[in-house]
Amino acid sequence: MDAVNTEFVWEALGGDPALLPRVSEVVRDGALPARLPVRELARACVGACALAAAELGARRAGLAEVPRVRVDDGAVATAFVSERHLLVAGRQPVTFAPLSRFWRTADGWVRTHANYPHHRARLLGALGLPGDASAETVASALAERSATDVEDTVYGAGGLAVALRTPEEWAGHEQGRAVAAGPLLHREVVGAGPVRRLTGESGRPAAGVRVLDLTRVIAGPVATRTLGLLGADVLRVDSPGLPELPDQHADTGFGKRSTTLDLADRTDRRRFEELLARADVVVTGYRPGALDRFGLAPQALAERRPGLVVAQLSAWGAHGPWAGRRGFDSLVQAATGIAMTEGSPGQPGALPAQALDHGTGFLLAAAVLRSLTEQREEGGTRLVRFALARTAAWLMTGSKGEGRGEGGPADAAYDRTCASYDGPDAWLAETRSSLGRLRYALSPVSFDGGPADWSRPPGAWGADEACWA
Repeated sequence: MDAVNTEFVWEALGGDPALLPRVSEVVRDGALPARLPVRELARACVGACALAAAELGARRAGLAEVPRVRVDDGAVATAFVSERHLLVAGRQPVTFAPLSRFWRTADGWVRTHANYPHHRARLLGALGLPGDASAETVASALAERSATDVEDTVYGAGGLAVALRTPEEWAGHEQGRAVAAGPLLHREVVGAGPVRRLTGESGRPAAGVRVLDLTRVIAGPVATRTLGLLGADVLRVDSPGLPELPDQHADTGFGKRSTTLDLADRTDRRRFEELLARADVVVTGYRPGALDRFGLAPQALAERRPGLVVAQLSAWGAHGPWAGRRGFDSLVQAATGIAMTEGSPGQPGALPAQALDHGTGFLLAAAVLRSLTEQREEGGTRLVRFALARTAAWLMTGSKGEGRGEGGPADAAYDRTCASYDGPDAWLAETRSSLGRLRYALSPVSFDGGPADWSRPPGAWGADEACWA
């Protein structure tokens, strides 16, 4: 049983179970309400991440004890909807475009994602509609087709659409079986590498660690935003040809710098290789194999930069017929049965947060931190790999029986208190930035002596030099 609690995650990360009593929890009823154990998943992901940070900091500082970790449902719930709390110069961001939604089809429902202009264009092109087609026109076109036909046609055109499935349908789907057969996270040593005994203060466990961030859209950026909070020098690298949503970048750009490089260009590729030669961590958030032509497969990276931590994130996983497909949290919810479970009769629903994105982001950060800890003793080039669909499978499995993570023997190690949830205000902050005054959610990663906030606000997307700080 994949229990939705910190013990399960910590074991998957290879952590020492003797450290679990260092974690205390503040449980708040009403935070992230859902039929599925979303609150428990969010708490477990953040708790494991905070414990991994505290452990690495203690090892670097030579402390006899790992600092105590505190996980508060209020802070977690606020952070898991950080994009909704963001204000840029008093303006609320737009999180979903008009064509990103559920649509009725001739036999059910389909979920589309068209936040980016190129995805909107591919969706409309696949449906044979003009670029200025209205939502009403799209609805009429989709109502005449089956959900799986839309799914196949739109994906064939490079767009994003997924048929709504029940949990049972996903369990019987070839991709669903491939995802369920794998672990929550994949960990392996893919090459040799030196033992790296970094030293420093316990409160900034990732200080001096250089992170190349090749991720987009919430999950990966949440992971690297967390590493930036903990002191890492994070440089996000995007292709200048791929558009980014400014508000999305503002939400996940805290603690980082941002640059653009075209890896197909000889000069930019050389600059990237110079960055790689001094990097400690490379995080990618593209489809499996999509960056291999640029020498970014794990084995190729291990040969050029022994001792790296390579962290990979995808929507559907590295195996199965959908491994090469693009995907987002909302689409994974639709495909895996989550939207059906959270919906009402005749109407699909959604989780109270993009919890697959945020949860997997904190898991990814935790895995990087644990890999850095393991390198202190064992060296090696390390690979960690996650998929949103596998996090979804964990959430769905944890909804059965003792997997909810509330009560029972598995919780005996925790110092747990209960409190009321009175809204997000206690976990929101404001700061000045080059983008204007920002209101934002604070990080829920908290341990004794750890940072309370990021050392730098986000700047404009792609505005920084392609160099290490």
